[in-house]
Amino acid sequence: MKVIMRAALALALLMEGVAHGQSIAGNWQGTLQAGPQSLRLVFVVSSADTGGLKATMYSIDQTPQGIPVSSITQLGTTVRMTISGINVTFDGTLSADGNTITGTFTQSGTPLSVTLAKATKDTAWAIPEPPRAMAKDAPAVFEVASIKPSPTDRGPGKLFTVRGRQVISVNTTVNDLMMFAYGVHPRQINAGPAWAESERYDITAQPEAAGQPNQDQMRAMFQKLLADRFKLTFHRENKELPVYAIVVGSTAHKMTKNDSNPNGLPSLLLRGLGLLPATNATMGDFAGVLQAAILDRPVVDKTGLQGRYDFTLTWTPDETQFTSMGIRVPPPSGAADAPPGLFTAMQEQLGLKLDSTRAPVEVLVIDRLEKPSEN
Repeated sequence: MKVIMRAALALALLMEGVAHGQSIAGNWQGTLQAGPQSLRLVFVVSSADTGGLKATMYSIDQTPQGIPVSSITQLGTTVRMTISGINVTFDGTLSADGNTITGTFTQSGTPLSVTLAKATKDTAWAIPEPPRAMAKDAPAVFEVASIKPSPTDRGPGKLFTVRGRQVISVNTTVNDLMMFAYGVHPRQINAGPAWAESERYDITAQPEAAGQPNQDQMRAMFQKLLADRFKLTFHRENKELPVYAIVVGSTAHKMTKNDSNPNGLPSLLLRGLGLLPATNATMGDFAGVLQAAILDRPVVDKTGLQGRYDFTLTWTPDETQFTSMGIRVPPPSGAADAPPGLFTAMQEQLGLKLDSTRAPVEVLVIDRLEKPSEN
């Protein structure tokens, strides 16, 4: 009798899992409260061709690009989703009526409560359409550009981004603009006036051509802006400088390949000192962020890795890092659960290494630079 009862209980649990597995397909949406910021999340769940489930997550207040869910499992009322590229997990419990999943959204060890509701035709949030890409042969120039001094009470952070058709830089110096426009480290900019490193500007510009520019087109637009509005001229020299080279470690890399939008913009926005989630990023993009914001010397990509990747890098920074952003890194807390340093974290989390070496690099020597002309 006990054997029959156990078998019946197992069958009931299995049937419950199957029933809930059928009902979970659809759109699930909820608002994540990340500090002062409210972010709307949508999970689109469907049946996988090979059986089971597949899903895509959209953070619709941040980007129209979907992020593939690495794995989604359901056992009875328990739902678990993992997005390994950005170090995200969601653990939730499906309600008895099958209309909500209450759970915890965790990214890089930070848990946040969120309730996902099953969307109907009337309640579903619209997932933004990915913007149409700017034509490859379109003129890479701004039609209009507003350049204003940044507020003096703003902190040291800086940002380059695209919102719709607007290209925006926030709290950026001329050196920052040159670093972005030409893909160089501060050590590769020579002979500029002191104000080029200290005076900060907010820029809002709109390209002449329709569509969203890719990163190369954005760089070309800022090059033209620097020449037209700041009267920048320079010449190039080669110098041997200390550099860091990114190479693949002794085993294969641990990042998630992203083939969803090979021509789209990458997302590499620091979420704090020592937290860098990345989506749709090339190794060149990663090297650019390391040398522009984090490390004290130029960074070159020697991985040989092609394509784009998703990952999250979490580390404890030291006093040599973030100096180009004017940030003084606080002393390490000494906590037992603190993340490792950058060099160790890259090996453990990404399967990449930073090799310290010297190499000839191109240096931009400024010949002429003026404060920006009127808007």
